[in-house]
Amino acid sequence: RAATATSLVEAEAARAAVSTGEAEAAERDAARRAAEEARRHATDAANAVEAERRAVYGRRKRLERLAAELTDWSGRLAGADGHRAELAARLESATAARDALAEAPNETILERRRLMSAAADAETKDNAARDARVSGEAAERAAAKAAREGLERLAAARESVGRTEERLNAARARLTEVEAALVETLDCAPHEARGLAGLDPDAPRPDRAASETRLDRLKGERERLGGVNLCAEDELHEIEERRGTMLAERDDLLAAIDKLRQGIKELNREARERLVASFDKVNTEFQRLFTSLFGGGEASLQLTEADDPLDAGLDIIARPPGKKPQVLSLLSGGEQTLTATALIFAVFLTNPAPICVLDEIDAPLDDANVERFCALLTEMTKSTETRFLIITHNPITMAQMHRLYGVTMVEKGVSQLVSVTLEAAEELRETA
Repeated sequence: RAATATSLVEAEAARAAVSTGEAEAAERDAARRAAEEARRHATDAANAVEAERRAVYGRRKRLERLAAELTDWSGRLAGADGHRAELAARLESATAARDALAEAPNETILERRRLMSAAADAETKDNAARDARVSGEAAERAAAKAAREGLERLAAARESVGRTEERLNAARARLTEVEAALVETLDCAPHEARGLAGLDPDAPRPDRAASETRLDRLKGERERLGGVNLCAEDELHEIEERRGTMLAERDDLLAAIDKLRQGIKELNREARERLVASFDKVNTEFQRLFTSLFGGGEASLQLTEADDPLDAGLDIIARPPGKKPQVLSLLSGGEQTLTATALIFAVFLTNPAPICVLDEIDAPLDDANVERFCALLTEMTKSTETRFLIITHNPITMAQMHRLYGVTMVEKGVSQLVSVTLEAAEELRETA
């Protein structure tokens, strides 16, 4: 029973605590609502104050505009009063002038008649003056025309006088030139020329045209004779010596040309003989090597396009086994390579050299043709003293060589040259 009582007391205390907490929460909610309501009232009041401030500012601006407009209208009113006073004064002046004109109509009519009479008289005088002016202008034009004609005649007379003076001056200058020419040519005074020419002073003058023709003919003959050269004989001897020297040089040149032509003929003849002999040797070796490489067939070299071997072209006619004779360009790649190899070796056998370098010559060949090429190369090494250097990637060709040279990369970026003697390698393998 005591335990139950204790439990009841604790339950009552807990209920009282719960009731107290609920009351405090309610109070807090009420305080929060009151604060929000006060904040809303404050915001509304602030908005109302701001609206009132804007309204006061707008009214102030309107009052300022109305004051400015009032000032403007006051100024315009003062100007209108001044203009009205001016119009009243002008109206009074116009009224006075109208009254004065209404009081004196007769004087105006009389003045008008007087002015019309004066105008008629002035018009009559003006017509008379216009007629007099027309007459004066006609007289002035006639006088100007006469003056122009007189000036033209005066200018023509002056030009005629000038031309006459020019002709006179030219005649005087010509006379002076003729007198000077007579003095220079005949070495005598002009008045002595008649006596020097054998003309009688009393006889009539000879014909001028005939005299000028004869004079021109004599001058031409004199000019054709030329001047007297006192050194002509010496110059003749010098020219003859030079002519002899030039003739001797010409003969030497002709002889040298003949000798050079003869030498060229001899060279051509010897070159032709050597070319024909070498061509025959190369053709013979080419036929033999072609048959050896192809295992049959036949081939030949032919000179074309000219009778002279020095000017002739060269055709290669090949007939591999089982095919018709045809030119080199119609053969396959391998056949062309073997034919070219046979021709190269034929030329090489005709005129051998100490060293022969062959670069990838076996690249277009298949294995069977490579073996034929190697067999031919072995025969060449036995029949000649030539060392053959062959650049190749073919293992069959490498196997036929005496010494191999290769490039290897032991380390990255470092190349090293390696050489191997196949005979030594075979011996080393046998001993091992």
